[in-house]
Amino acid sequence: MLKVFKALLALIFPLILTILAAVWYLNSYLNKPLPLLESTEVFVLPVGTGYSSMVNLLAERGWVENPQLLKIYGRINPSVAEIKAGEYRFEEGMTIAESLAMMRLGDVVRHQLTLLEGWTLVQLLRYLDAQDLLEKQELSLDAGLWLQLGISEPLAEVPEGLFFPDTYDYYRGDKASLILIRAYQRMQRVLQEEWEARAEDLPYANAYEALIMASIIEKETGVAEERAEIAGVFVRRLQTGMRLQTDPTVIYGLGDSYQGNLRGSHLRDDTNTYNTYRQNGLPPSPIALAGREAIHAALHPAPGKSVFFVAKGDGTHYFSQTLKEHEAAVKRYQVQKRRADYRSAPPLKEK
Repeated sequence: MLKVFKALLALIFPLILTILAAVWYLNSYLNKPLPLLESTEVFVLPVGTGYSSMVNLLAERGWVENPQLLKIYGRINPSVAEIKAGEYRFEEGMTIAESLAMMRLGDVVRHQLTLLEGWTLVQLLRYLDAQDLLEKQELSLDAGLWLQLGISEPLAEVPEGLFFPDTYDYYRGDKASLILIRAYQRMQRVLQEEWEARAEDLPYANAYEALIMASIIEKETGVAEERAEIAGVFVRRLQTGMRLQTDPTVIYGLGDSYQGNLRGSHLRDDTNTYNTYRQNGLPPSPIALAGREAIHAALHPAPGKSVFFVAKGDGTHYFSQTLKEHEAAVKRYQVQKRRADYRSAPPLKEK
């Protein structure tokens, strides 16, 4: 009996040693750092790529010396082979095991883009089209956009101004339409929240009209403390039957024909439905993306008596209660003291 036991031990012991040595070697191999050429490298795993093909891709980059061993490891441990497509960022010092875990968890790179206040839909779509990591799409500028986005009952038929300006995360290969859907949904939430908390006695029939006003405020000033005051001017004009007479709406209505110089003929044009010098009330739609601050200002206009304002040339405005005072301000700021660096909005801040 003892001889049999010794004989079995003589057969099993080398096998046990071999298995232990193999486990130790595999563990050591998996915990080797990836030999990256840079401190950070990007690895894109295409959709439909299987585990074995992924290992081949790693080998082609020179990051694994023994691809066959990794393939065997995937066969004996099937959960390791459940990788997800996407873009991965490998950092210096990351081990082979950590990279496999990252691909199994789908810990892909998240990118960000920012939609800016004051952008028109044309500018917004142009910006999205310029993002190389997004899937290219031909998106419509009119009501056809809602069909492309799968939105059956939008806030308005015209999509202008209905996307909330903010920073959005996305992944390589995402469609631009996904960003637009999220921006539209965010605008719905923000607009509803602000509308429910609105001040009393406002001249808006609904939240959409408030958004139209907010877009005008957004284009008129980038100075935070002026938004509510400008809102107050426009609200008082609506309440007393005055026309808004605001240049940004005229410019928006001119579209591509506007060449940077707003002329008297533009202000007298009755065919421009956005010409608030000739048309009563609000324009037909928003003229730009409006942020929460502009929406809040439209719904909480500052009290006062001013019904005129004029740009001072430094990005701020002078507010007047009477036409006489306003004409004197125009003469002072836009005739006598027209500056070489004149601007109706404040300079952009560097990020």
